[in-house]
Amino acid sequence: MATRLLLITNSDAGTADREAVDAALAVLREGAEVEVCGTSSPEELDDVLASAGERTVVVAGGDGSIHAVVQALHARADLAGRTLALIPLGTGNDFARTLGLPLDPAQAARVVLTGTPRPTDLVVDEDGQVTVNSVHLGAGAEAGKRGARWKERLGKVGYPIGALQTALNPPSLRVRVEVDDEVVVDVDQPVLMVAVGNGASVGGGTELTPDAEPHDGQVDVLVATPRGPVARLGYLVRLPFARHEDHGDVRILRGRTVRVSGTAFDCNSDGEIDGPVRSRTWQVQPAAYAMVVPPR
Repeated sequence: MATRLLLITNSDAGTADREAVDAALAVLREGAEVEVCGTSSPEELDDVLASAGERTVVVAGGDGSIHAVVQALHARADLAGRTLALIPLGTGNDFARTLGLPLDPAQAARVVLTGTPRPTDLVVDEDGQVTVNSVHLGAGAEAGKRGARWKERLGKVGYPIGALQTALNPPSLRVRVEVDDEVVVDVDQPVLMVAVGNGASVGGGTELTPDAEPHDGQVDVLVATPRGPVARLGYLVRLPFARHEDHGDVRILRGRTVRVSGTAFDCNSDGEIDGPVRSRTWQVQPAAYAMVVPPR
């Protein structure tokens, strides 16, 4: 009996993405029975997922697309025991990078047919909002917000531009950061950035939490507290080149529960900006679902 797949695409995608989907679809149909469903709204996505049955759900898109599908399945209490796969079509494709997926659509489709479902962790906040790859606040969220203005024109180069723009006028938060109930930093110390990484990178390969592993039941938590304008500038200039860990005021911890509270802050979760909020708690749900990854 042939493998049965439900391929979810973006109905509003441009010509290049449609051609990429066609290339992936040609490979998938070599070894599977595939239904293709295009969606353009959360309501349409929810309707499509309601009919998924036991099929593997294949997402053709980027971090935002896989985020939307996982969020919808989580909200339906239909994520546990489900297998998902990813054809990377986004600008950054950071979760695909962490999973070791090829960024070429046809090669990624081959992995869908030959890969292995691997239990994958999910990060969920107190409001039931999910993070598949990474959530960050402070300078990272500001860089993402500014980079989004460049992203449509320049692609993944937008995030480094946003980071460098943020370096010229960096934010400063007064927040308490707790990892597994241990206070890492309190409101008496300015915080430039906090990142909760289920995956390694954001912005198309900027490795905020380079050792993060979405299959180990924990997240990597980066806390950056450089003091003074020169130290802050030095950190943010290193950020696009994944050399921020070299900065002396950077700590990376590991845990299962992360709480940030204090002055109002925005959150960037898988590229989606939310806020401002004054408190947020994230918890890891180990092995919440399975992702198809390259065979080991």
